Amino acid sequence: MSCCPDNKVVSSLPRPGTVFPGLRNQWMNRAVVAFEDLSSRSSSLCFELKMHFSIPETEVRSGENGSTYVAYNIHVNGVLHCRVRYSQLLGLHEQIKKEYGSNVVPAFPPKKIFTLTPAEVEQRREQLEKYMQAVRQDPLLGASEMFNSFLRKAQQETQQIPTEDVALDICLSNGQKVTVNILTSDQTEDVLDAVATTLELADDLIGYFSLFLIREGADGGLTFVRKLQEFELPYVSITSLRTSEFHILLRKSYWDMAYDSDVMDSRVGLNLLYAQTVSDIERGWILVNKDQHRQLKSLQEKGSKKEFIHLAQTLKYYGYIKFDPCITDFPEKGCQVIVSAGNNELNFHVKLPNEQMKEGSFKVTRMRCWRVTSSQVPVANGTTNPCSSGKCDVKLELAFEYLMSKDRLQWVTITSQQAIMMSICLQSMVDELMVKKSGGSIKKMLRKRHNGSIHRTDSQQAVKSPPLLDSPDPNREQIVKLSTKLSSVSLRGISASNSANDISGNDFHGNYAFEGIGDDDL
Repeated sequence: MSCCPDNKVVSSLPRPGTVFPGLRNQWMNRAVVAFEDLSSRSSSLCFELKMHFSIPETEVRSGENGSTYVAYNIHVNGVLHCRVRYSQLLGLHEQIKKEYGSNVVPAFPPKKIFTLTPAEVEQRREQLEKYMQAVRQDPLLGASEMFNSFLRKAQQETQQIPTEDVALDICLSNGQKVTVNILTSDQTEDVLDAVATTLELADDLIGYFSLFLIREGADGGLTFVRKLQEFELPYVSITSLRTSEFHILLRKSYWDMAYDSDVMDSRVGLNLLYAQTVSDIERGWILVNKDQHRQLKSLQEKGSKKEFIHLAQTLKYYGYIKFDPCITDFPEKGCQVIVSAGNNELNFHVKLPNEQMKEGSFKVTRMRCWRVTSSQVPVANGTTNPCSSGKCDVKLELAFEYLMSKDRLQWVTITSQQAIMMSICLQSMVDELMVKKSGGSIKKMLRKRHNGSIHRTDSQQAVKSPPLLDSPDPNREQIVKLSTKLSSVSLRGISASNSANDISGNDFHGNYAFEGIGDDDL
């Protein structure tokens, strides 16, 4: 789905609480137009999610001959991806213009004859940031191999990692690791293909799975950071983090459980889905009562994996991704919340200021649009201006406009370091819904490689069955476990949002799957 193209569109968005006669018809018409546009495209789905590009800073660096130059630090999703010179971006611009024509390529900041002043460097930084955002948001340019290969090469050069053979560990949901032999310069799709070959996963099922960057906590909990994209090199991405708490995880990438049947027709696909389901139950992501647990354990002991999954599909939060505890302003400001994404919704478990627990869900089809913003949050250090010392955190927020009732829209905000991952989940849900409505398929079209070769490991490792489920604690209810997690959330100081620090001033995601609410829903 596309972001709003300019600030005029953004400024015309309605304010919370505004009443709109005929709101449902207005937005249903927009959904129909989007449906028609999508149905005329290829029936296969390519999940080109909108990544958040920014150039928040510049650096003066030394060249090979002792001269200095200005480097522009490109951040993706708030994390440094690469450092590039103006001349490198100019070269990319010229290539894109030659390939796609001048009328397609956005405006590029002009060359300067003399050395730039600090003010001119700042102006160029802003212009280059807008340029990168415009290219990435363009469905043709942003998905082009020319653009993605430029980012991959720049990432590798920035981290100064030479191209060579390496072994990379990929985690499975049951705690196993699959080691694949790849090149440091292999892109995400290459690594995913290598994992599939190692596991003997059929080519037509590769598109049902993705690689995710996760962080493992000291307590064994998993934090989903992001889905690895085609413009990055997985080995470089994981190595540049320089800490052992980050891993790459293989997990299914779709939301509709109807696609489970395709995966379960394969022995390897069945084992992967089974391992993920068992893991989600053990982590408490899927809710299970005593009777259901007893049935699941009986099926597990019999080795009835398909029946195990079929039963799990009937359980609450099957297929959901659970996020770390965070803060929301719904139903009132400062509420602690655990957010889960799945079944085309964001589910909230909210702890109110009076310690009362509430649960509710926000359907993606009723989100008119959403945005992700960032701002500086000072770290308390006793100074009057903490951020001036460079000690400040980045606060990320996901805000979505929700149709609460027939004619009432309201903004809901989530403050979380996983805000971008939440946005990616929403985007993929919308993409999947629209493709399904158009009669398309989520199967990924495999690209033909020019050289036809890729480094593979010779060993063929099977996916082992996970251990039997541990018996649940009869004295512990799910709500108690939730309350314990929520109590560990600490409210941080929040400064006023600075638009200059936003990840993208145009980072509004319009929702083409918006359906509105009919009279029967009220």
